[in-house]
Amino acid sequence: MIWFSYYMDHKLNVLPPHGLAAVKGLDMKLTIFGATGATGTCLTEQALAAGHDVTAVVRDPARVTVPAHPLLQVVTANVIDPDSIGPAVAGSDAVVTAIGPRGTGPTTVIQDSASAIIAAMGKAGSRRLLMLSGSIVADEGDSPYLRYLLKPLARRTFLRHVCADMRAGESQVRESDLDWTIVRPPRLTSKPATGQFRTAIDSNLPHGFSVSRADLAACLLALADDPASVRKHIGVAS
Repeated sequence: MIWFSYYMDHKLNVLPPHGLAAVKGLDMKLTIFGATGATGTCLTEQALAAGHDVTAVVRDPARVTVPAHPLLQVVTANVIDPDSIGPAVAGSDAVVTAIGPRGTGPTTVIQDSASAIIAAMGKAGSRRLLMLSGSIVADEGDSPYLRYLLKPLARRTFLRHVCADMRAGESQVRESDLDWTIVRPPRLTSKPATGQFRTAIDSNLPHGFSVSRADLAACLLALADDPASVRKHIGVAS
């Protein structure tokens, strides 16, 4: 039996293969929501290492584990209040939300934060938004076993609240006029970065059962200034 975390499986490479080198390039000003989570921490560390200016928006600065850095600004704000987070997104080249629920119970954290971030970006005139979701929400590219058996079962049972929140958050992002990209990984692991990962546009990946948070962070950075991913759903997996 395949073990499900918050996420599942994936399909066909359409974007070119990426590696850690793909994040190198012009320095960006990034705003990261969910920077105290496991994925957000990896993303913040890699963005700083690549020379990007990072604004990490957090609810509790005591939970920030990334060491102080001259390119890092930690902002304490209420992520569901557009006025509170407005200054953090103003002037950003890209805003990345890696916010997700901490458990599998009833939650609206993804949709509530997405709504506030969209409103704040609209008021500030910021355009580029990357949202972390999960492959549980879609079936494109999945095997019949996943599409017709495992995923429907998970959506009816222990992932029903997480999936509903992800879908609601995605819907808000799609309905916005921002230059958005929705990233859908499968099960996340804490393995070290491999420097290689597969991506697909609007599809899951074959045999894409997991991806490390470190590789997912590298993917998010690579997509931040990739025009081919604008208004697309991107599947990513090892």
